[in-house]
Amino acid sequence: MNERNVVANALHQVLADHLTVDEILALLENPKSSQHGDVAFPVFSLAKVLRKAPQAIAADLVANIPADNFEKVEVVGPYINFFLDKKIVSRETLIEIIANKEQYGDASIGKGRNIPIDMSSPNIAKPMSMGHLRSTVIGNSLANILTKIDYVPIRINYIGDWGTQFGKLIVAYQKWGNEEAVKEAPIKELLRLYVDFHEEAEKHSELEDEARFWFKKLEDGDEEATALWKWFREESLKEFQRIYDILEITFDSYNGESFYNDKMDQAVAILEEKQLLETNDGAEIVDLEKYNLNPALIRKSDGATLYITRDLASALYRKKEYDFAQALYVVGNEQSIHFKQLKAVLTEMGYEWSQDIHHVPFGLITKDGKKLSTRKGKIVLLEEVLGEAINLAKTQIEEKNPNLTNKEEVARQVGVGAVIFHDLKNDRLNNFDFSLEEVVRFEGETGPYVQYTHARCASILRKTNWTADVNSDYALNDVESWEVIKLLQAFPQIIQRAATKYEPSVIAKYVIQLAQSFNKYYAHVKIVNDDDQQDARLALVFSVKTVLKEGLRLLGLKAPEEM
Repeated sequence: MNERNVVANALHQVLADHLTVDEILALLENPKSSQHGDVAFPVFSLAKVLRKAPQAIAADLVANIPADNFEKVEVVGPYINFFLDKKIVSRETLIEIIANKEQYGDASIGKGRNIPIDMSSPNIAKPMSMGHLRSTVIGNSLANILTKIDYVPIRINYIGDWGTQFGKLIVAYQKWGNEEAVKEAPIKELLRLYVDFHEEAEKHSELEDEARFWFKKLEDGDEEATALWKWFREESLKEFQRIYDILEITFDSYNGESFYNDKMDQAVAILEEKQLLETNDGAEIVDLEKYNLNPALIRKSDGATLYITRDLASALYRKKEYDFAQALYVVGNEQSIHFKQLKAVLTEMGYEWSQDIHHVPFGLITKDGKKLSTRKGKIVLLEEVLGEAINLAKTQIEEKNPNLTNKEEVARQVGVGAVIFHDLKNDRLNNFDFSLEEVVRFEGETGPYVQYTHARCASILRKTNWTADVNSDYALNDVESWEVIKLLQAFPQIIQRAATKYEPSVIAKYVIQLAQSFNKYYAHVKIVNDDDQQDARLALVFSVKTVLKEGLRLLGLKAPEEM
């Protein structure tokens, strides 16, 4: 039961000649105070049509609105305030959650259609830093949320395994590299070579020309360049996998940039066939002036390709392979122009499905207000942050619950959960400055706080040995439980809003609010108290536990039964 739908349907019975149910829904408001009811309807919009003062219209409507489902309906100025029947709403909400359990909030919006999600996408030969966390956890959460409403996400780790940086790395390895050093600590040594290259290139600009020369050799299939590239790639993927295992994130495809190396000619051929390519200073471009965008550079004067050439090839491949309903690119905000160009070029090529491509941008993680940069060696290693968080969780568990049986596993779930939740609780477009203390903080509006609330619910249910029964009458009418009930009732709409906005923070903020609301309830009400409402109160605890666990799962967190 959705409270807004209940109100909209009741109003529609007296306003059918003037407003549709959807139009009424769009006008409904949440009162600032619960003293003014659960839902408010402003009558201003009807004043011109009915040629009456809003207050008089409100009084007329209230006299004819059916009273079912409401404790009372009252006029306050130009508003009609609706107070829902707590018993009816609580009974229906709790029974629905008990009946559906973790499937509460499922919807069939997607109808089983595919949505490839381009996410994580670290660069070969560079360590995974905190900068890679955002794309990884936002993409994974969106995949979970979209699955919940019956889409089929395809998690694509579009590995950065092609481009001029490999020319740089090959040159650096040939000049200053050592096979044994790379074998001993692959990413660490390759990163050192990459940083050294940029330091030397500032003094000796000819190194950049050498790098371009070697990347062209790699594109042309040179044996020495290809062997080094394959070696760098394999070693890097092993390191990445270790971190994905800690985060418990899997992928359906590791088709990186190199996968499209032999598919770019087809994309360029289509551009030529449609007479979209123009020559500019020896380079080939697509003019995008009518979109107020700079030209898309498709091929450089030396014949080398660019990101957009590969992204065109990948978009064409993914449409053919997955026949997607939407295609998401979870990539930093600084790439927004690139994706506007990509969509514009696909539109010029005559592909209507270009409108189904969505860039899902996010803000930067900075350090002391400055962007993290691999090139300058200014990085915060993701694996180290996860390790620190797990250790901090372990220390807190030792202090608070030293007899916990599976301490190591719970510490991992809480520590890793703290890092993921810290990223996802903020609107994704917001930048945030990295501070280890802030990331692994367990008090306040954090993942561990929500996990602890879930564990508290689990403890109450264990101690009472309570079992759910869909045929019981779980009706509550106390003020304390009402705020919790209304939040539980909102969960399906929260999921859909998060999916529509591609915004996991909608769910993160919701589970914080639900945890806070339940803890307030817990502090004011004696849940285990042998009276006629105890069973309904325990049904509420079960429902909160169920929804918190599912909300955390959608974000990519585990929900320990004990902490």
